[in-house]
This record gives sequence, C-alpha cells and structure tokens, in this order.
Amino acid sequence: MSPTHLLAAGAASEHRPLIITLFGLFVVATLIITIWAGRQTKGAADFYAGGRQFTGFQNGLAISGDYMSAASFLGIAGAIALFGYDGFLYSIGFLVAWLVALLLVAEPLRNSGRYTMGDVLAYRMRQRPVRTAAGTSTIVVSIFYLLAQMAGAGVLVSLLLGITSDAGKVAIVALVGILMIVYVSIGGMKGTTWVQMVKAVLLIAGALLITFLVLWKFNFNVSSLLGKAAENSGKGAAFLEPGLKYGATGTSKLDFISLGLALVLGTAGLPHILIRFYTVPTAKAARKSVNWAIGIIGAFYLMTIALGFGAAALLSRADIIASNPAGNTAAPLLAQEIGGGADSTGGAILLAVISAVAFATILAVVAGLTLASSSSFAHDIYVNVIRKGRATEKEEVRAARWSTVVIGAVAIGLGALARDINVAGLVALAFAVAASANLPTILYSLFWKRFTTQGALWSIYGGLISSVVLVLFSPVVSGNPKTSMFKGVDFHWFPLENPGLISIPLGFLLGWLGTVLSKEPADPQKYAELEVRSLTGTGAH
Repeated sequence: MSPTHLLAAGAASEHRPLIITLFGLFVVATLIITIWAGRQTKGAADFYAGGRQFTGFQNGLAISGDYMSAASFLGIAGAIALFGYDGFLYSIGFLVAWLVALLLVAEPLRNSGRYTMGDVLAYRMRQRPVRTAAGTSTIVVSIFYLLAQMAGAGVLVSLLLGITSDAGKVAIVALVGILMIVYVSIGGMKGTTWVQMVKAVLLIAGALLITFLVLWKFNFNVSSLLGKAAENSGKGAAFLEPGLKYGATGTSKLDFISLGLALVLGTAGLPHILIRFYTVPTAKAARKSVNWAIGIIGAFYLMTIALGFGAAALLSRADIIASNPAGNTAAPLLAQEIGGGADSTGGAILLAVISAVAFATILAVVAGLTLASSSSFAHDIYVNVIRKGRATEKEEVRAARWSTVVIGAVAIGLGALARDINVAGLVALAFAVAASANLPTILYSLFWKRFTTQGALWSIYGGLISSVVLVLFSPVVSGNPKTSMFKGVDFHWFPLENPGLISIPLGFLLGWLGTVLSKEPADPQKYAELEVRSLTGTGAH
C-alpha cells in the first residue's frame, strides 16, 4: 500500500468520530425527509410519480441529482486523473446525451405514458408481451447502473474508515443496499425526489468548493494547472492529447466510438431518468425540467476538469492507483490533499465532507434506480401481466415495495463483485444496454406508424441479450487481472469494453426486421391517437 493510502487510512482513523458524525447526520436527515414523504404517499400516483406535483425547476434539480451519480463524481475524476484528455470524454458524452433526451423523448413520453416506459409501448401494442419485455429490460438496465453505485460506495467508505478487508467492503455495500431499500419502500417517488434535490445542491456546493481551492492553488491559471498535471502524470504532453486510453491500437479506437455511441444515446433510454418526466403536471414542465437539468449538469461537468486534472497535478499516479486500481478515490484524496494533507485536521474535514457528499450522491441515485425497477415490475409485470389489470392500487404498491427488497438484494450481491472496476465505465455499460434495448423501441413506437408488437419484442430482447452477452464476454468481466470483475480467470472473446458499437445498431435493425417480417398489421388508428397525444398532451394523465 502506498504512503498516501496509508496516510489516508491513518487520518480517517484519527478523525473517525468526525467522519462518522457527518455520515450519520446526512443519513438521519434523509431518513427524516423519507419518512415525512412516506406519510404523504397515499396511492400509486404518489408512490410512482410523487403525485405529479413537482415544478420544472424542482424536477430539473432532482434529475440532476439522479444523473450526477458516483460515475460523474468519482469515476470521471478518476478517469481524468489517470488518462487526462481521454478521461474527460465521459463528461462530454454524458452531457451531450441530454440533447437527445430533450429533442426526442422528454415531451412525447410525458404525454404518452403514466408511470413507466411500458405504458408508452403498450398503448398501441399487445399489452402482456410488450409490458413483460419492457419490465425485464428496465430491471436489467437498473441493475447494471446499481452495480456502479454499489462499487463506488464500497470504495469510498473503505477509504474513509481504513477498511482493507474484502469482508469489510462487502459489508459496506450491504449497508448501502439496506438504506436504499428503506428509502424507496417508505418514501416512494416523493421521498426519493426530495433526497435527490438535497443531494444535487450538496454535490454542486462540494464540487464548487474543491474547484475553487484547486484553482486558487494555481492562482486561477488553468494553463498552469494543466501543465502541472501533464508533468506530474509522467506522460508529458500526451496526457493533454487524445489517445492515451483510446487510440493506442485499432481496438481502443473502436472502443472509443462504442463508448461515445453508448453515452450519447443511452440517457434517453435510462428507466430512472424516463420516470422522472412523469413527476411533473405537464409536458411543458417536463421540457423545462430538462432545460434546468442541462444547465446544472453542464456546470458540474465543467468542474470535473478541476477535479480530475487537480488530482493528476497534486497526487502521484501510483498513489491514486494504490488506493483504487480504477481511480475511483481520486476526488476524495484530492479533497484531503487540498485541505492540508493526510495528517492535517483541514485535510480530514475536507475528506469527510466530500466523501459524505459522494455518499449522498450514491444513496440518491441508488434510490432512483431501485424505484424505477420496482415500479416497472409492479406496474408492468405484476398488475398488467400476472394479475391482468385486476390488482388494486394497494396491492400494486405492496408489490412495488417487495420487489424493492429483491432488487436491492441482487444489487448488493453483484456490487460486491464489481468494486475494482471504474464506476464511470460500469455506468457506460448501463448506458449501452439502455441504448440497445430501450431507445430503439421508444423511438419506433413514438415515430413509426408501421411498428408492430413483434418489432418491439425483437428490438427489446435482441438489444438486451446482445449487449448483456457481449459485456459478459468482454474484458470488463474477465481477462484483466487488475480491474475485471472476476480476477484470475479469462473467458473473454469480445475485445471491446463497451458493446454499444454492435448492440445499439442491432437493436434498431431487429426492431425494423421484426416489424417488416410481422404478419400482424399495425393499428393506424392507435398510432394516430398516440401521435396526437404525444404531441399535444390531449388525454395525458
């Protein structure tokens, strides 16, 4: 273990009461919000959509809180600290993706659906098979995304409390999972939304503080910050140019294209983002909330330059990797360094504050993801497939709460395995699965008159299976002794770390092919109704 990592653990040990107090305060505060919101949750509309009472600004803040995950804060800072320019590509991709969501999906989806993505697809398709497919896809995408948050939580709290044993890290992942189950099952969408809004404010404030302190150290001269980062990285000018991670070989160039496709197209298919559009009263408010989200998220991603390059300039590459092979602890270590170092009270305070903010980030995003997947199971699969629409609202909400427990347990188990993978990379996998399985079906359903049930099923299952299979046989799961999920084994045959280049076009192609080969004609009247509804909001809930 490196000197800095030992110091970090030592500082955490010395100032542990402060750290535990800060964490405890945040957890207690958010639990109070959750319990307060839970008392106001009367029926399904409250549990799934917060009673559709949030304004455009509130929802924009909550979307930001939902979107700026452990990948944004920990993963991107780590990727920039280790790979310079190529690491910053995550920030660009995550931000540009919002334009696709704004222009193509936000307003029509708010007008067409009620609680889930399955509502939109089932409007003009055969209910049971399409809802089953939509529910399955939502749960799989959410679990991929949950993996990243769980991995981030394990790494973060382990650093703070000086826990180095695998059993200790698994226990931390389990603790996050239990908190997440409590948030969602008690608070529903109202509780989750308020927690996300609080967390967005905390995250922006924390990032602003670190950005200010880093720039202050370099006399607000960005050029000297970048120059020092390049010099300290050991890579020289190459650190500030494309190609350090993506560009050394033909395979890595393809990986870059694959990653870019997944990031730009994935947001518009992410279930926990899509359900946020149902929490506002009108389509206009949905559009306004995306505009607010773009502004807040854009400001944050600009600050990741200071976080990532600041870590590269002020910390040694060896120390960052020793703390976590994927660089996930670069931001907290930078906070400690900028506060005065590992043996200072200022360093310990800043480390504790920034880590508490990152932990808040993880809890809020995890709650949003769990809510999306439990809502989809209860509303699409339990009510409309298993009970054939004959379940009461009370039974539906109870099913959502129980599915929260099951999904939480699965996320805990898988999150424990994924703790050494860069969380931004893990989230990019979730984006790839969402862009492959969900986006083609949503776009075809909203904009293609001929689209049929068979096309929807081929698109969802084809995109889902191809992306998941390619991930399973990629270097992310096996083959890399440092960062793979399973170390010591190698069964990978797919060379790319992200499957988007293959699975996204395949999802679109299968949706088209399934429709063209379908013997069942599309219903033009249903499409006309959906078109009017999606464009005008007539008949929207």
